[in-house]
Amino acid sequence: MKEEMYELKEDVSGSKLYNKDLAPTAIKDRNWNTYNYTALWISMAHCIPTYMMAGGLIALGMNWLQAIITITLGNLIVLIPMLLNAHPGAKYGISFPVLARVSFGTKGANIPAILRAIVACGWFGINTYIGGSALNVLFASIIPGWKTMGGSFSILGLALPNAITFMIFWAIQIYIIYKGMDWVRKFENWAAPVVLILALILVIWAVYTAHGFGPLFSEPSKFKTTGEFIKVFIPSLTGMIGFWATLSLNIPDFTRFAKSQRQQMIGQAIGLPPTMTIFSAMGIIVTSATVVIFGKAMWDPVDIVSKFTNPIVLFIGFAGIVIASLSVNIAANIVSPANDFSNVMPTRINFKTGGLITGILGIIIMPWRLLADPSGYIFNWLGTYSGILGPIAAIIICDYWVCRKKTLKLKDLFDENGIYSYSNGFNKNAIIALVIGVVVALIGKVVPALSVIVDYSWFAGFAVSFIVYLLLNSSNGVSEENSKNLDGEGSSAV
Repeated sequence: MKEEMYELKEDVSGSKLYNKDLAPTAIKDRNWNTYNYTALWISMAHCIPTYMMAGGLIALGMNWLQAIITITLGNLIVLIPMLLNAHPGAKYGISFPVLARVSFGTKGANIPAILRAIVACGWFGINTYIGGSALNVLFASIIPGWKTMGGSFSILGLALPNAITFMIFWAIQIYIIYKGMDWVRKFENWAAPVVLILALILVIWAVYTAHGFGPLFSEPSKFKTTGEFIKVFIPSLTGMIGFWATLSLNIPDFTRFAKSQRQQMIGQAIGLPPTMTIFSAMGIIVTSATVVIFGKAMWDPVDIVSKFTNPIVLFIGFAGIVIASLSVNIAANIVSPANDFSNVMPTRINFKTGGLITGILGIIIMPWRLLADPSGYIFNWLGTYSGILGPIAAIIICDYWVCRKKTLKLKDLFDENGIYSYSNGFNKNAIIALVIGVVVALIGKVVPALSVIVDYSWFAGFAVSFIVYLLLNSSNGVSEENSKNLDGEGSSAV
């Protein structure tokens, strides 16, 4: 299969919509291959939330097999919008906020970009705190007096040792972002096999020490009927989709560097669903073994590693946790908002500055306080983002694949008076479709009688926004107007 790949030939550097980080990636600079995308997903999926994911489903009453099937199916479903949104990134070398200009308008693109960025900043702060906490436990185990350093002194409610490790973890991430996307690629390439090997070692140790797989694999499902199972399965499936719904939007931030469509598609297909399934299964195996080894089920790998007394084992174990946390946070929660904030003021905010803004907001939200009261943040706010991101994905996919039939004008993406400027930079059709989709997806949160819709929030929001946007554009002749000529020069890629 051959796929045309395009690059911008015109000079648009004088546009207020342009900076070198938002500019389409030149074909000669597209150097990410199949392994790079596989490694990217292995690195991101091998994180503590993935490891603990099956534990949450088992706690809801599923047996281990039902939990694994739910996780696998959710990731197979989210892979579809992931690959659909990845296509324009690889074909035209454009990032997510620039792609959003096509459907939302040159100014309107900031709406989905900022919505995506806000979620990322929240998760960046939380994962930075988790990674910093792992560093803190490691330092406390090998440095005498570390725990009591500073006494009762605290910074913004954070004890001095915790504050130091938080900022160390924070600084490492910002440093990698400041080195650029090629450093991100190299870090993910290196992190993927390291984390995978350490996870396998943990599984082997657990099974060997417990003399088997433990009791969780013989635990039956708590659901007596299919109806009981479906009531838990559907919202759980939506949650699995929501886990990577953010990346399904901003995946062009990575595929803009793809050597070819084929390589990014294969790399993602190999890297995402299998890794999520295998790593979740590893979590079940190790946790099941801890019932035998420690007398209770331990889902948090930080708690498990803390049980060891050998300093070398402690160092290796926590190094793996820190590397895993770094890899997912850099790729999932810094790259996207860095581009999103850059899109707001392209002439003043570049990729590095956008990354720094993300880092600063990650401190300002004080994630240690958010985690102390998860009901107000994790469940009430972040728990709704599937219903917001689903409609955004639907609009972008509908516009690119159905309305424009994969044909874009690169030059106009940086033209304040081009075809993507619509009315004063905003496409009212996209905004209308977004509002209607979000309202339908989340209406159950305010209307108890419709609460069942919340369980299907991503599906409901996606379907409604897709249909509404398609109907609003059905008489606009978008595809015909857009396909009259195509900016850039094509280059075949296998």
